[in-house]
Amino acid sequence: MTIRIHNTATRQKEEFTPIDPAGKGVGMYVCGPTVYDRIHIGNARPLVVFDVFARLLRHEFDGKVTYVRNITDVDDKINNRAAERGITIRELTDATIETFHQDAAALGCVAPDVEPRATDHIAEMIDIIEKLVANGHAYEKDGHVLFDVPSWPDYGKFSGRDRDEQVAGARVEVAPYKKDPADFVLWKPSSGDEPGWESPWGYGRPGWHIECSAMSSKYLGETFDIHGGGQDLIFPHHQNEVAQSCCGHKGSDYARYWMHNGYLLSEGEKMSKSLGNFYTVAELLEEFPGEALRLVLLQTHYRQPLDFSKEKCREAKATLDRLYGTLRKAEPLMEELPGVDPSDETIRSFYGALEDDLNTAEALAVVFGIARQLNMSLMKVENAPKQGTQVSARIAAIGDLDRLLHCTEALGLLAVDPDQWLKGEGSASAAGGPSAEEIEALIAERIAAKTEKNFARADEIRDGLKAQGVVLEDKPGGATEWRRG
Repeated sequence: MTIRIHNTATRQKEEFTPIDPAGKGVGMYVCGPTVYDRIHIGNARPLVVFDVFARLLRHEFDGKVTYVRNITDVDDKINNRAAERGITIRELTDATIETFHQDAAALGCVAPDVEPRATDHIAEMIDIIEKLVANGHAYEKDGHVLFDVPSWPDYGKFSGRDRDEQVAGARVEVAPYKKDPADFVLWKPSSGDEPGWESPWGYGRPGWHIECSAMSSKYLGETFDIHGGGQDLIFPHHQNEVAQSCCGHKGSDYARYWMHNGYLLSEGEKMSKSLGNFYTVAELLEEFPGEALRLVLLQTHYRQPLDFSKEKCREAKATLDRLYGTLRKAEPLMEELPGVDPSDETIRSFYGALEDDLNTAEALAVVFGIARQLNMSLMKVENAPKQGTQVSARIAAIGDLDRLLHCTEALGLLAVDPDQWLKGEGSASAAGGPSAEEIEALIAERIAAKTEKNFARADEIRDGLKAQGVVLEDKPGGATEWRRG
């Protein structure tokens, strides 16, 4: 099948055709974080969305994918935050990058192939700015270099904004060094403790937009396949990227396909600290596993608004508990997995959903259907009365398990050991509860009590553990499994 993408640039769904499918493969650039603070759950949405899309591209193009996600480590917000804390800018950005990586890993995101820092690419930014000046698309005034918006008639076409919307939407700064209110900064002077570099226009630092043009062209070329990011970046950031890249690299189309994830609400409202619904990923990880957050973010199509809530996190955790419970039952079959058949109808249905503009909600519906079928197959294995029927039931269960693991790997789900997940050691669910050793000791006492026909004590132990969030599951043959509820 063929991947189809809703291309923001054309405002329609298009068949994806890589520039060079037989050579270096697919190039994708996604705007990463500005590293001055912990990321919030809204920042996490593009991380998860484009992680899944990168997995899909690698599957479809035999791993020939270069996924670039930048880090903005020079910005006025960074300068201000470092000054507030009384530390150097580098100390702030290094520490924030480290916590960003921790949060991204907790969400199950695989590291991009390239993760360039803006401060390592100042020379490339200066080079593009010099070309823009030489081409008549930029000018210098009072130590500032600005893009001359009226010099490019196509400005606004990408974002679909007319002249008045351009000025209002950019929240332009009225400044004497601007020829036009819509002109935007490519380079500005630095003073005092502000970071800066020598340039043809004096000591200064880059504007925000030029960073992505420089880093994307260095690692993917002047024209590449896919550019992604949040919907809030369409204007002015991505519009400005398009303008300066197309004008700075003559003949360049910049990115051929653009993907933007929708806005995220929190508890039904715009996320804000004053409303008490502003959640950093780190704060949420104190209550929920990262995989539960990932599932919440994948349950809604990436282009649609997503209303995030803690209740949805609890529901996602319960869903994952059931899936991991199924995996634990199926563990005896793990060594017999044959490797999924790519022509399998269910597998094609799963990838068909992802290939249709990354419809993760529909793909998850396929996953849940496989899990239901696997549970039915496992029941047949347990209840099969004859050797022949047990063998056929076992073969069916192995096939179901193979499908489930293949699909969930593509989504970045069910990535840990089922027993580790269900017992939750070191997780928020285990905090304040009994340890694994204490639980195992109580289970042993309960088994002994049942052997002695002291059912009152056995029930007391079961109920006491349940009150502490531990659920016991009695299995055939007298064994007992447990999980944290």
